[in-house]
Amino acid sequence: MTASGDASKTDLAVVIVTWNNADIIANALRSLLDDLRDSDLRYEVWVVDSASDDQSADIVGHEFPAVHLIEKEANIGFAAANNLALRKLGFGSTALPSAMPSAVYLLNPDTITHPGATRGLYDALMSLSDVGVVGARLSFADGSFQHGAFRFPGLRQIWAELFPTPGRLIDGGFNGRYPRAWYAGAEAFAVDFTLGATMMLKREVIERTGMFDEDFFIYCEEIDWSWRIRKRGWRILCVPTAHVTHIGGGSTSQARPSSLIHLWKSRLLLYEKHYPNWKRWLARQLVILGMRRKMRNLGAADADLCAACQTVIEMAKA
Repeated sequence: MTASGDASKTDLAVVIVTWNNADIIANALRSLLDDLRDSDLRYEVWVVDSASDDQSADIVGHEFPAVHLIEKEANIGFAAANNLALRKLGFGSTALPSAMPSAVYLLNPDTITHPGATRGLYDALMSLSDVGVVGARLSFADGSFQHGAFRFPGLRQIWAELFPTPGRLIDGGFNGRYPRAWYAGAEAFAVDFTLGATMMLKREVIERTGMFDEDFFIYCEEIDWSWRIRKRGWRILCVPTAHVTHIGGGSTSQARPSSLIHLWKSRLLLYEKHYPNWKRWLARQLVILGMRRKMRNLGAADADLCAACQTVIEMAKA
């Protein structure tokens, strides 16, 4: 689907991955498509459904027939599902660049796109040759502020999550956050990575850095890719004038103990890939201590979550 109807001249391809998002996917697509129609961009939209057992795929197929729908019979994970759509677009193949979109926008299903956001992201991405990725200013469903960009995670972020830390440090640079005032301005600002809820990339960035690492089933895949992109010399920007509501937790909140395991499995993999040996060892010790503390606090109140914490401890020891 393109504004001009010419699929060979696509400016932007949007990819959304769903898993049991029937209650939110229609609003996400309506707001996105409304914004795209006003953008003057030549676009196409892809939805990859990872074996939802609700009506997610049916809603997309029946209410949005122009959207390209890919249905999988198994939940293959966020990274693999996005990569599946990217391969359909020609990435990772011998396809000529002219046959691929100039940019790809990876968008979560738990989002509402505000007018002008998509074009604003696209213009910021394409205006400077050294910019490889952009992300939007995010807010929660009630309109309150949401951090949409972060510094690459270090030992301080692990500490802030697992051990008592003053609130002023949790919401600040100690915990990898950028000043809230930067999001209130009109100027795009450089960041280490943007939240994967809104991640728009240039075609050549994907061509030169590959795609998501599918060893990340869910969580941290955008951090890993952004780390690789930054190492190749591209800048990453947050664009405050592009506003997207991000409800948050749309799929991951459905399986709390398993989500904890997936989260820390991905984080441990991230440390393995990007930390030096000494820092990797310290990170693992902090995770072990933090999970033990969490188990003590839980006691017998949540046996399933305690079991998940123990699983994380064993992964950190491995």
